[in-house]
Amino acid sequence: MESTTEATAPTPPAARSPRGPKPPRKQAVLEVLGKTRISPRLLRVRLGGEQYAHLNRNEHSDAYVKLLIADPASGLTPPYDLEALREESPELLPARRTYTVRRWDDEARTLDLDFVLHGHGADSGTAAGWADEALPGDRLALMGAGGGYTPDPSTSAHLLIGDHASVPAIAASLESMDPDATGLVLLQLEHEEDVLELERPAGIELRWVLGEREQLLETVSSLDLSATAGLQVFCHAERGLTKQLRRVLVTEAGIPREQISISAYWALGRIEDQFQAEKREPIGKIDE
Repeated sequence: MESTTEATAPTPPAARSPRGPKPPRKQAVLEVLGKTRISPRLLRVRLGGEQYAHLNRNEHSDAYVKLLIADPASGLTPPYDLEALREESPELLPARRTYTVRRWDDEARTLDLDFVLHGHGADSGTAAGWADEALPGDRLALMGAGGGYTPDPSTSAHLLIGDHASVPAIAASLESMDPDATGLVLLQLEHEEDVLELERPAGIELRWVLGEREQLLETVSSLDLSATAGLQVFCHAERGLTKQLRRVLVTEAGIPREQISISAYWALGRIEDQFQAEKREPIGKIDE
């Protein structure tokens, strides 16, 4: 029997259904596979599992994921129905925390995240506290990944500036650079015992700036930035410091915006929810 198809006229634009809400972002639920203390205040957690493929894996060296961390007292287990929680029990919504992926392993379907510890357990903060207490087999929901910076092999030189929170992104960037790359890395730490030996091209100088955050600003201000043509810059640190660094790099040195990746990774005295919300307010803007 021959089949027939009924012809229908296209729906007029005015009669079409309005675009609905965006579908919920996919969550990847991974397991803790192991932990390594990289330095006294830096803890690496390896996560993996079948849902590794749910992450938007990308090639940016500053790729980051959002961690969803529920209060253990809530009784919630991942994955989470975030929309239902917003409507019915917003007080139980998992905390969201942003972390750079230190290393991807597509073959093993694992990723490494580095957590800066400033205390023990819950005293370290939500994400670091979770990492400090995590055990193999514990499950964590993640979303992402985002990112936007990749070292350009055609650039004449690199300048990377950051603090403890940006060590993972800078370390991953150094490992992805062309072997002939040249440039300078300035990383501020409060404690000498947290200094690491980072793999990098022979032409990249690494300087650890030990002490208060203001010393990083002084060090950058003392650089000769008179020749910026072809210079690629990565600058990510605490918000107040990043504002001052931007003034030195962009306003004073005149580095073109397209040559610089700059934003705040965190803000002094703010948890991430406040920090993210303030990005839309004058206090959260670094481009004064």
